Amino acid sequence: MRGASTPGRFQPPTTHSTPSRSVPFRFKHHYTIAEARELLPKVSQWLVKARKAREDYLRLEDRVGGLLRGGADVGGDLANRWVRALADLRDILREFHSREIEVKDLDRGLVDFPGIVGGKEVFLCWEEGEEDIEFWHDLESGYAGRTRLE
Repeated sequence: MRGASTPGRFQPPTTHSTPSRSVPFRFKHHYTIAEARELLPKVSQWLVKARKAREDYLRLEDRVGGLLRGGADVGGDLANRWVRALADLRDILREFHSREIEVKDLDRGLVDFPGIVGGKEVFLCWEEGEEDIEFWHDLESGYAGRTRLE
């Protein structure tokens, strides 16, 4: 991977930085539309895995929580599966975080890629079910401020 310093660890290259900018960008890496599009298959897989890990964790949390409220000593296989589900979710979310991709709504599969449109730092916005990245919004407006890419 481009910019990787350790095998298997993504290090996004710093782009779009200019020393003359008076206001620094919030993100180190800004995706081109092509870069973001290239990641969509992986992003889709990570979303599915994240929802499954969250579902497993919450299902087990109900069982573990009930046992704890009842004063039971929780350990063994149940506790191990609960902790593993939480670790799985954490690991998947780190895939997004390490690339500065923001998961805005896990259930909807709504994600934002930092990008530059018209010289301005924005989010390239994609929602699961959309065939392509077709929208952007500024960093504050969110989904309601989506504008079609030209």
